[in-house]
Amino acid sequence: MTTFTVPTREQVSENNQLVFDNLQKMLGFVPNLYAFIGNSKNGLERYLAYQSAKTTLSNKEKEAVNLVVSQVNECVYCQSAHTVLGKMNGFSDEELINIRNRKATDAKLNSLVKLAAEITEKKGKVNQETIDTFFAQGYTNENLVDLNLLISDKVAMNFLHNLIKIPVDFPLAPAL
Repeated sequence: MTTFTVPTREQVSENNQLVFDNLQKMLGFVPNLYAFIGNSKNGLERYLAYQSAKTTLSNKEKEAVNLVVSQVNECVYCQSAHTVLGKMNGFSDEELINIRNRKATDAKLNSLVKLAAEITEKKGKVNQETIDTFFAQGYTNENLVDLNLLISDKVAMNFLHNLIKIPVDFPLAPAL
């Protein structure tokens, strides 16, 4: 059985060492999943640029999407990380559990959560009613594109962690 380890700063390229240093300054640590991406000379910088690109979705909406997609993909690492980030963006513990269960009390956010979960689960082949509800809540074609880009970001990280199973270095998200 292959076991994957998290590289140290000294084990990654000079460019990634600088990225590690920046993450250390910003977050106080280098998350294990980011550190593993550091195995790729260009992957970490490329991923962080993609992840932090401008979007029409608010930080709260992004965290709701990240959380529900991570739940659909059964990624405990990302569920845990985005539970912490969700709290930092104003969600209560109860709201975070509800989002993981594909529901939000706010109708607009609920339409986003349901569409994100369905896109992920059905590989983009969603029910027309789900899309109609999303647009009826005020979302636009631009939001739909940004949602799909955000889902692709999270699916990549979910799949990577599900593949390598490195230790979760965030407080574990509660089991559902």
